[in-house]
Amino acid sequence: MGTVIVDARQWQNLFDLESGRKVSDESATVNMVRGVLERHPYPGDLESLSNRWVTETALDLIRAYAPSLVCLSYAQQYFMQRFTPLDEDALKRLFDGVFEEAVRFIDASGFTPVFVGTGDLVEPAGETDLSGLDGLALGSGWSARYAGLHQPTARDLDYVASQPGVERLVSREEWGALFAGVPHAPERLPDYLVVGRPGWTFRTLGSMLRRSVRLPGVDTALPLATSLGAAPDLTGVRALVEEGLKRDRVALIVIEGVGSTHFALPHMPCSNHVGWYTYEPGEAQYLTLTTGTHQVFAYPAGYRYDEEDDELKGYPFSGYFREVPGHTLGADCGGRSIAVGNRSMFTHMVFGADISVECFARNLFNQGCMAVIQRGG
Repeated sequence: MGTVIVDARQWQNLFDLESGRKVSDESATVNMVRGVLERHPYPGDLESLSNRWVTETALDLIRAYAPSLVCLSYAQQYFMQRFTPLDEDALKRLFDGVFEEAVRFIDASGFTPVFVGTGDLVEPAGETDLSGLDGLALGSGWSARYAGLHQPTARDLDYVASQPGVERLVSREEWGALFAGVPHAPERLPDYLVVGRPGWTFRTLGSMLRRSVRLPGVDTALPLATSLGAAPDLTGVRALVEEGLKRDRVALIVIEGVGSTHFALPHMPCSNHVGWYTYEPGEAQYLTLTTGTHQVFAYPAGYRYDEEDDELKGYPFSGYFREVPGHTLGADCGGRSIAVGNRSMFTHMVFGADISVECFARNLFNQGCMAVIQRGG
C-alpha cells in the first residue's frame, strides 16, 4: 500500500495509491512530507525555476528523512526543447542551467553522484501518416520513433515499408527474439513494430497531441559521469549505484533531453541500444536503469492500452502504469531512499523510493505537486 498526497496550493488531500480512494493518515512521515509540499509549490514544466524546484525539494527531504539513496530527474530542458522554439543561445542557457542545479545539489548534499543523460533532441525531419490504414496503427505517447501495427493487411505493410520516414518493420517474433530471455507476454506486443528514421515521427492514434519542435534523437550511447566506474550499457548503471552505497550515500541523477553533444561534465559512453532497438527517454529507459535488466516489454511501444484501461485498472494517479514495478533500485537498496523529479508519474513508479515527490502535471498543465509514500519511518 502507498499513500498519495496531492497538493494544489493551499489544498491537500490523501489517497490510496492503488485504489485512488481518500484515506486519513497522521503519521510522522506523512506530516513531514505534507510540510515539504507546502514549502515547495511546483512552478510548471516550462518554467525556468522547475529544475531549481527539484534541487530545493530534494535538499529539504534529505534534511528531514536522511536517506542513503537519492534519485533525481531533471526534465525541464526536455520539455522546453520539445515544445518551444529556441535559438542556440537559449539552448546553451538551458543546458548550463540544469547542470548548475545538478552540481549545486551535489555540493550542498555531499552525495556521490551518478549522472546519466537520456539523449539529445534533434530537429524534425518529417512525419509518417499511419492514420488511413486498414488495420490499427498506434503511437506511444511520448515516443517519436516507434509505433505498433495491429492486424495490418498486405496493403498496409507495403504502404508502411515504402514510406521515406520508416527505417524498418519488425514482426512481433523478431522483436521478441532480439531480447531473448527477457520475459514478456507476446499477446501484448503489436503484430509489427514500425521503427522510424532519426528525426521522423508518426501521425496516428495515440501519437503526441502537441506539435513537437524537436524530437528525441537516436542515441546509441548515453553520457555517464561518475567516479564509481564505468557501465557498458544501461543495465550496468544500477550495479555502480549499489556498489557505491556500500561505502557512501549515492545520488542517481537523470538529466533528460541531454546527450553526449551537450553534456557539461566529463563523461564516458554507456550503450543505449540492443541491435536496432534504441531506448528513447521514457519508462523503458528509466526502468532499465533502475532495475538493471532490459524493460522494453514492460509497456511495449504500440500496445493496446485501451484493452487494459477499464474499471478494474488500479493506480489512477500513475497514468498507464498498471502496478508498482518490482525490484527497482529504491525498493531494493536496503536503506532509506527518496526520489524527486519534474516528470510526472515516472518519479514515483520507476525509482521505487520510500518517498517520491513529483510535479502533478498532465500534458504540461500544472495542477500542483504530488508525493507518494511507499515506505518510511
